[in-house]
Amino acid sequence: MIHAKNIHKHYGDLHVLKGVSLDIKSGEVVSIVGASGAGKTTLLHILGTLDSASKDSGEVIINNTKIDTLSGKELAAFRNKNIGFIFQFHQLLPEFTALENVCIPAFIKGTPKGEAEKKAKKLLDFLGLSNRYEHKPNELSGGEQQRVAVARALVNDPLLIFADEPSGNLDSTSADNLHNLFFDLRDQFKQTFVIVTHNEEFADMADRKLVMSDGKIIS
Repeated sequence: MIHAKNIHKHYGDLHVLKGVSLDIKSGEVVSIVGASGAGKTTLLHILGTLDSASKDSGEVIINNTKIDTLSGKELAAFRNKNIGFIFQFHQLLPEFTALENVCIPAFIKGTPKGEAEKKAKKLLDFLGLSNRYEHKPNELSGGEQQRVAVARALVNDPLLIFADEPSGNLDSTSADNLHNLFFDLRDQFKQTFVIVTHNEEFADMADRKLVMSDGKIIS
């Protein structure tokens, strides 16, 4: 599903990623841990096509597509179709309802409104939010907001879900529920999850745990 070889990232004189290589199989839940500044989020953003590796890097291949060969427009279309993102701060648009927020990636893809809303409602129902369709983010709890963000990430049936500290802003009960939800989603929808987290208990639940230090994967 993901093949990355010799990935480097420089920000000026700062060498953030120092030759990272990894392979992630379809259907895996993989956690990435390490101290702040180890390069976890930078790696996640490069794998998720939100950022690009430095020119002295090798390659990133996702589902047999070599990412660095795509134009900007092609990359945006590839990302919209194949990748979902879940962030620590849910990034919901405050002026839109839960249902509208979930539908946005589907609308960008060109999905007809009726079809997009049907899929969004199915996901919200699955996530226990059937009575929250018309609620705006400020009318939802933190856990509910994050579940809306999960539904949004899933609405286009992406092959890959990237999550950056998805439970970092939640209370312990909501965090535990979200962690278990990822595994339920993997079993139900067969997605591959790559998750950056500081929660060691959650990291240990993953199929594999990658440990980063000083811009490298050390185990």
